[in-house]
Amino acid sequence: MAAPGVPPLVVVMGVSGSGKSALGTRLAARLDLAFVDGDDLHPARNIAKMAAGHPLDDADREPWLQIIGRWLEDHRDRGGVVACSALRRSYRDLIREHCPEVVFLHLAGNRDLIVERVAARSHHFMPASLVDSQFATLEPLGPDEAGTTLDIARTIPDLVVEAAHWLAGRGPAAAPGG
Repeated sequence: MAAPGVPPLVVVMGVSGSGKSALGTRLAARLDLAFVDGDDLHPARNIAKMAAGHPLDDADREPWLQIIGRWLEDHRDRGGVVACSALRRSYRDLIREHCPEVVFLHLAGNRDLIVERVAARSHHFMPASLVDSQFATLEPLGPDEAGTTLDIARTIPDLVVEAAHWLAGRGPAAAPGG
């Protein structure tokens, strides 16, 4: 976590449909921080590939993750929140290369709820058919990674409160990765 008085740099992570953008926008507003949806930082070819029903590979993700890392680095003095899947540790490591002090809020939930949410979305490039590939790629936070896991079965307002308290260091005693 950030030192006292230093605004946090946060990645709200998880599979598509977990509520990253919903939580990220509200958490950023509560903490008076900048917010960016990582989906808006994808190169056009990545969006086209996913919209066609094809999962991204590591070569597709690398430039996108570098952009996210640079965004966080650029917000180091004022804090910020990014919604980004960050499914693998190696992806989080790429982000940390730019911004080692970043913390991760992993939105975790069961597959059926995620599929239901993704199928209900309109105007999004990620089809429900890719949910299984997201779960196959997902590597939960390790015990040595700065972050915590939040249960998406809870409401967004409840998750905002929990995340804000955790970031302030007075929430549930969540160990890194836990």
